[in-house]
Amino acid sequence: MAFIRREEFIWRLRSRFLRLGVRTLVMGVLNVTPDSFSDGNRFLDPDAALHQALRIFDEGADILDIGGESTRPGARNAVTAQQEMDRVLPVIEALLRVRPESVISIDTYKAATARAAVHAGAEIVNDVSGFMWDEDMAAACAGLNCGVVLMHTRGRPDNWRTQPRLEQGEVVPLVKRDLAKRLASALAAGVAPDRIVLDPGYGFGKTFGSNYPLLAHLDALRDLGRPLLAGVSRKSFLARALAGIHGGEDPPMSQRGAATIAATTAVILGGAQIVRVHDVRPAVEAACIADAILAEV
Repeated sequence: MAFIRREEFIWRLRSRFLRLGVRTLVMGVLNVTPDSFSDGNRFLDPDAALHQALRIFDEGADILDIGGESTRPGARNAVTAQQEMDRVLPVIEALLRVRPESVISIDTYKAATARAAVHAGAEIVNDVSGFMWDEDMAAACAGLNCGVVLMHTRGRPDNWRTQPRLEQGEVVPLVKRDLAKRLASALAAGVAPDRIVLDPGYGFGKTFGSNYPLLAHLDALRDLGRPLLAGVSRKSFLARALAGIHGGEDPPMSQRGAATIAATTAVILGGAQIVRVHDVRPAVEAACIADAILAEV
């Protein structure tokens, strides 16, 4: 089996930079929402959220990704920017009081939330829409001089299940073409290239089976010239593949850990410099082994 040497980058954030590709960086997820698909309502309380944030870093995360609105499949009730800020800003501020060195990413597609979070100390804006759902987001990020993650998605959460099926061999060229457009748009708005990371958006508007070509051919996105972030943690497409050994039923979140680690290892070996996960410690250990393999390429 042959692997491709992973590329190295300097990722410039708001107040610092991160070296990407020397080892895999782990981004831990903190959903401060009542309806997240994975841990809804567990960390809506600011004290509980702060405790979880500290735990995520203690388990080895390099980055904390905080979100105040669920983008689970089927989500319909979008929260306002003010509601989102009311959820995330107290956590950002409390965490930075306790651990000012923390690298925080704000998971939002709203320019107003992005501005408020970065002004509160966030280093990165992680936009699942790739600047498509708020026309002000590109200019906001250019002005904030923060790190940016542009993710690929098809449609919006409330119509993902009805998206047209992709033909075999279509998903990788589609994602590559769309991400190239989003990258060009960000650059045209004034976002510096060394501030941008790209994410293929596993599960976001893709049918279950079309996620596997993206796993198998993630390296095709290297041609875009930017580092890659991949989030496969607990995704439904993993559960669907496991249904055959679970009595025909998709296993619940609590039984997707091993599948998550398998897919996370695959994206690291496929070239991802950053992985986004819910269970940090197992991912850190998997990344350690995958990195040891890549060191011999």
